[in-house]
Amino acid sequence: MQQLATLFVFTFGAAFFASLPPGLLNLNVAKTGVEKGKANGVIFGLGVAVAVMLQTYLAVRIAKYISRNQHFIEVLLQIALVLFFVLAIYFFVKAKKQHREAFVVVEAKKRNSFSKGVFLALINLLAIPYYSGLNTVFHTQGLISYKIIDEIIFIIAAGSGTFLAMYLYVFYFNRMEHKTNAFSKNSNYILSGLMVLLFIITCFRLFN
Repeated sequence: MQQLATLFVFTFGAAFFASLPPGLLNLNVAKTGVEKGKANGVIFGLGVAVAVMLQTYLAVRIAKYISRNQHFIEVLLQIALVLFFVLAIYFFVKAKKQHREAFVVVEAKKRNSFSKGVFLALINLLAIPYYSGLNTVFHTQGLISYKIIDEIIFIIAAGSGTFLAMYLYVFYFNRMEHKTNAFSKNSNYILSGLMVLLFIITCFRLFN
């Protein structure tokens, strides 16, 4: 039970912080909340969370398939190592050079809020290698096995962390929009730190 709780907390945190920096999804969920009401914003966020859980399920399947071959585990860890390193630098540089940018907001008038959230989230293909790499790192550290309950906890935690980030944008956007630069900069630093932590863990697993 303690292992499952730890798995949930770590996955939840990774998903939450990965969803914090202002971008296409969270600014669209905020816009939906402002224009169509907070209830629609929450429904949009729920659609995003469902899509993330679908992507996480696929990521788990990929990681599970590859884990059957030790050589593939090493290859996947190396890929994850590079991914975490690149993302750490990317978010750090983005935080350093943070400035107001014109984010693209996709209009989808013929779609309801839920399907719009699902559609936009599915476009973000980076979620699949991210959660696949995260799953592999957790597996090598003993945080997750490929039992059904572990996989369910991992998937639900990923969706829950994402949904909380979307929820905060719906209800606190009016306050946050006046501090967009500071908020984005700080969240990018946090995310960069998370990538560094995952990078260190992966290095330890590969070279120890």
